[in-house]
Amino acid sequence: MRKFSGDRLLVATHNRGKLEEIAKLLEPLGISVVSAADFGLPEPAETEDSFVGNARIKGHAAAHATGLPALSDDSGITIDALGGAPGVYTADWAETPTGRDFALAMTNTWSKLEAIAAPEPRLAQFRCTLVLAWPDGHDEVFEGVMPGQIVWPMRGDQGHGYDPIFQPLGSSQTFGEMDRWEKNQISHRADAFRKLVDGCFK
Repeated sequence: MRKFSGDRLLVATHNRGKLEEIAKLLEPLGISVVSAADFGLPEPAETEDSFVGNARIKGHAAAHATGLPALSDDSGITIDALGGAPGVYTADWAETPTGRDFALAMTNTWSKLEAIAAPEPRLAQFRCTLVLAWPDGHDEVFEGVMPGQIVWPMRGDQGHGYDPIFQPLGSSQTFGEMDRWEKNQISHRADAFRKLVDGCFK
């Protein structure tokens, strides 16, 4: 497995919240982060039907454009009763003509589960795939999973996306009710990050 060398990492994202999360996770290693947005890079089209495929597109595009190793992620929620949907289309389910509306997406998702009388508990997983890509085309892939269930009604105003209807295994709170940094210790992204750090930064 290839090791990362250096003290600054390019993160292939335009999402400031995600960048903050990643910066916090890398802080103990003495590594600072810079985003694709800081370089003025366009967001590449995510044309794959898997998390790893889309993460690779973003990571390699940023590494190729800058000549720097780049970390990318693709993440979303998979719901057992919906055959793993929305999966890589998690953000797409929230798209409206005026921008993303996750409250609408969550409402529609619950309606789909009700329409098929999905049995309780309505099992789901948040998934995160991290790709560390180098300019020469090499990459390392790490996958993290947080199992849980879909609950209703929405609870909490922390986090983002589907957090208010996702209750992680072993918790009585939704991700939307948890303190942001507490959630970041147990999340799917934290799981993937532990594997990344063990594999490429130690």
